[in-house]
Amino acid sequence: MLVDLLYTCFAVFSVLGALGLIIFRHPMNGAMSFLITLISIAGLYALLSAKLLFALQLIVYAGAIMSMIVFIIMFLNIQPEELPAEKTKVIYLVGGAVAVLPVAFFLIKVIKRLPNMPISFASEGFGGVKEVGLIFFTEWLVPFEIVSILLLVALVGAVVLAGKREKNK
Repeated sequence: MLVDLLYTCFAVFSVLGALGLIIFRHPMNGAMSFLITLISIAGLYALLSAKLLFALQLIVYAGAIMSMIVFIIMFLNIQPEELPAEKTKVIYLVGGAVAVLPVAFFLIKVIKRLPNMPISFASEGFGGVKEVGLIFFTEWLVPFEIVSILLLVALVGAVVLAGKREKNK
């Protein structure tokens, strides 16, 4: 019963944080919404007893990556008047909701038809150091390195943009 309540809370917070990331206009508000999403996902990992994934989610993503994102936002010093006008944002949000709602109703219908029996969501050892290490260093090493290069390029790009803006003033 408590697990179901925690799962529902973490799921709702992660979805609301993701929506806040899309809806908020100021980058800092979006970053804080993203932080809520990352912490909620860490809570979902904790409910799955994936201790390593829980710790990595908090330390790496909610800690280090969010610190870097907030640093970049503060370094760029974006003022509200410098943000572009978002005249069609509501149209896109409504269009996205209209596109997602039929899929959501279909998934709810499918879930209600499933037999009511206990389900094992995670296999034995899920999220452990050995399992994550084996998968990481065999199947996901190249994608991880590509993402790290992309983050480095984004950081350098933000510094270059901030430098160009200072020269224009």
